[in-house]
Amino acid sequence: MLDNRIDEPAAAPGEPPRSPGWLAAGPAAPWSAGWALAAVLTGIGLALAYPSEIVPTALALAAGIAPALVSLALGRNEHPSLQILQIVFWAIGAGTACLLTGGLTGPLAAWCLAPVAAGALLAGGSRVAEGAALAMVAAALAALGGLAGLTPAPPAGGGLWLGLLALTTSGFGLGAGLLLEQRRGRVQDGRRDGELGRLRMLLSEQPHLIVSLFPHGKVRAVFGRAPEGIDTDQLVKSGLTAVALNHAVIIEALRGAITQGRSEVGFAPAGAPERWVVASLRRVEDSLLLATLRDATLEQAREATLDQARIDAESLAAGKSRFLANMSHELRTPLNAIMGFSDIMKSKLFGPLPERYEEYGSLIHESGSHLLDLINDVLDMSKIEAERYQLSREAFDAREAVAAALRLMRVQADGAGVQLRGVLPARPLDIDADRRALKQIVLNLVSNALKFTPKGGSVTVTVHGYDGVFELVVADTGVGIAQDDLERLGRPYEQAGDSGQRSLGTGLGLSLVRAFAELHGGEMIIESTVGEGTSVTVRLPVLLPPSASGEPNGDNVVAFTPQR
Repeated sequence: MLDNRIDEPAAAPGEPPRSPGWLAAGPAAPWSAGWALAAVLTGIGLALAYPSEIVPTALALAAGIAPALVSLALGRNEHPSLQILQIVFWAIGAGTACLLTGGLTGPLAAWCLAPVAAGALLAGGSRVAEGAALAMVAAALAALGGLAGLTPAPPAGGGLWLGLLALTTSGFGLGAGLLLEQRRGRVQDGRRDGELGRLRMLLSEQPHLIVSLFPHGKVRAVFGRAPEGIDTDQLVKSGLTAVALNHAVIIEALRGAITQGRSEVGFAPAGAPERWVVASLRRVEDSLLLATLRDATLEQAREATLDQARIDAESLAAGKSRFLANMSHELRTPLNAIMGFSDIMKSKLFGPLPERYEEYGSLIHESGSHLLDLINDVLDMSKIEAERYQLSREAFDAREAVAAALRLMRVQADGAGVQLRGVLPARPLDIDADRRALKQIVLNLVSNALKFTPKGGSVTVTVHGYDGVFELVVADTGVGIAQDDLERLGRPYEQAGDSGQRSLGTGLGLSLVRAFAELHGGEMIIESTVGEGTSVTVRLPVLLPPSASGEPNGDNVVAFTPQR
């Protein structure tokens, strides 16, 4: 609901609060009280001067006093229905008083204007139209009553005083309403001017430059602080295109804002070519555009710094991958010689060795094998990170690669006291994949499972295919993996477990599995519960359709226990 009250302008800072005038306090109330008091005094005077005519006069004055008392009882009310109700009471009371004193030819005819005065004084003058309509109704009823002969003859004595009463009270109300309306207009104008002033101040103080434009780029108004290199006078005089080194980009941005509703463009200002300004344009009306100009030099420099940092990081990562690949390759050459000579010593090819030397030869060969595995992992991961790893895909029976990997892990499983078993299909499971990569996936997953499975536990490798997908599941009954570690696993060089378990590898096993799976277009999923075990699932979309003989591919699963 709109607030139609007229408030005094706020005092300026440092001034004492202003006392509200009688108009601001509610002009309808003093007028109603004055109306009632004047009518009562007039009635008393007429009763003393003309006692024979007091009865119809008293009734007319009572009818006129009644709406004044109703207004005083309701007070200043902002509810529209109650305001209109008060005006209706004024119309009824004034019309009745007019009828009782001779109608429109009687001394109280001026009271028919009472609804207009009430409408002007109530709600800041916003009810004048309703008051005027009701005043016309009251006057029409008084006129009809006179024509019909329903109104008594005007009082012979005291008519002058009743007329003065009617003119004084009605005129005072109308005059006060006129003054109130004028004051209301001044207050509204002052408020509007104050709001416009505050808005202009806010626009002038905001950090960007806001420009109101015609569609062709001519400036209508400018607010705010201009970025460095933008001459505001030149902008207002020559338009937006004049302040940019490249006029074409501004013209294109104006066209985009007109056709598409908004556009954005960056340009070097003519006054400071080393700076960078971004203009955001938006169509407000068919013939009006708004543009916001901001200094984006720091943003551009920050973006350039970030781009350079990204390029440096990528270059550093690529250099690291190349270094590791080259270093791993160089390490394998002398390592092969170490393993070859230690194997000769271990097999006593040139004769028997002392017992201590024989033990040393076995330790050298074992350590060399472990080191070779680590170097191969680093080399593979380096190639993958450098995007130099190429899959050598071929069609083969997946059971053979998985079974070969399980046989290689049998010795490690026996040494750890863990039962290793495979669940493989009884019939061929043909896939189109990299044989070495699949074997490496199985080796890495089984090695990890053995590392985290205590003595007496079990590791089960399950293989099957469905809907063109080859699925490998390696499940163990080990200690499980904590949720925090589970979120990190699969990223290069990330490890889980205690320091003893972490010292057994490089943290590349699972990351290589994930990388090999993704190179085949597949995925790796890890599920684990602490104290119950871990299950790693690798799904590859590499399963070939059944053979021409019509035999199903990979049906009838059977258990498989690898032998030495």
